[in-house]
Amino acid sequence: MPDIIQAIDHSDRVERLFAPYRDIIGDDYPAYRGHVYRVITYAMHFLGGDEEARPLVETALVYHDIGLWTENELAYLEPSEEHALADNEKYCWGLDPRLLRDAIHWHHKVFPYRGPNQAIVEAIRKGDWIDATDGKIRKGLTRVQVKAVEDAIPNYGFGGVLQRLAGDLGGNKLSGNFRVLRHVFKW
Repeated sequence: MPDIIQAIDHSDRVERLFAPYRDIIGDDYPAYRGHVYRVITYAMHFLGGDEEARPLVETALVYHDIGLWTENELAYLEPSEEHALADNEKYCWGLDPRLLRDAIHWHHKVFPYRGPNQAIVEAIRKGDWIDATDGKIRKGLTRVQVKAVEDAIPNYGFGGVLQRLAGDLGGNKLSGNFRVLRHVFKW
């Protein structure tokens, strides 16, 4: 894995995928968009820049947390998967439905993913952990690499957005975070 990490801060595909959801995401859009691009950057780095994997990676990551906003639900994995799979079929993207579902379903897995399409699912999982922990967990990347991505793609308070949603959707932050742990994290 090369030392230099190439920040991916724009993709026509990502912007097209976000378009129908931008108003639903509302004021949280800049924070979620930045999160998506940072995780795409990490995942593509772990995949060695594999351009064949990029459409799936980008699509999965636009949708991976979307159920937080579309359903206003902290148990958001299944709704996020359903939106991705329905749009994949509706718009004839031709993405492997199982891989798309797995990439979303397992992105909060605590331990490494072992199974079909392991390289892509694991790259997304590791990338999400890096960004969700603000680089405290780095999954083999250096502090310099994570800082380069964070400097290139603004955060816009994504962690605060997640905590606000936990409180708003869960009654309070404690019960909301507990609900996320029970329904979103996988072992």
